[in-house]
Amino acid sequence: MTYEFEAFPKMPRLSREIIITEKIDGTNAQVFIADDGTILAGSRTRWITPADDNFGFAAWVEEYADELRSLGPGRHFGEWWGAGIQRGYGIADKRFSLFNVSRWEIDRPRCCGVVPVLYRGDFTTAAVDDAIAELRKNGSMAAPGFMNPEGVVVFHLAGNVGFKKTLDKDEVPKGMQP
Repeated sequence: MTYEFEAFPKMPRLSREIIITEKIDGTNAQVFIADDGTILAGSRTRWITPADDNFGFAAWVEEYADELRSLGPGRHFGEWWGAGIQRGYGIADKRFSLFNVSRWEIDRPRCCGVVPVLYRGDFTTAAVDDAIAELRKNGSMAAPGFMNPEGVVVFHLAGNVGFKKTLDKDEVPKGMQP
């Protein structure tokens, strides 16, 4: 009998670059653009259409399809947030903020925002604590003046993984919160 060998995976070093962004409380969304220009809207778990929408995101993608195609082929994930979605942030409209700040922080379609960067540098727990403290003190950077932001996302570049930390009840699993 032979057994397939499985190597232990390489581990990235913890003390590498991270990007801390504001975690916006909306609904996860994606814009998918195929090589032929076909464009689809998605929620966190499924494809959506204007007839079977998620807070109007599919209708927005349909309206801005020509502009969104400039994102190029691929999956473009972000947060659909604002009026009538989760915290609402005290704004009258809905917005799409892309997650990939390394790619979209500067050059992106005008219809898209990007999640605000709070810190970029080597990983330290102090950097995470400082970002949380900054949000507590000054409120949301995504919606200035809104004093109840949700938290942060810490993206570890070498590990290609993100972690979230909320301002309130971070120690309680989401399904267990009242």
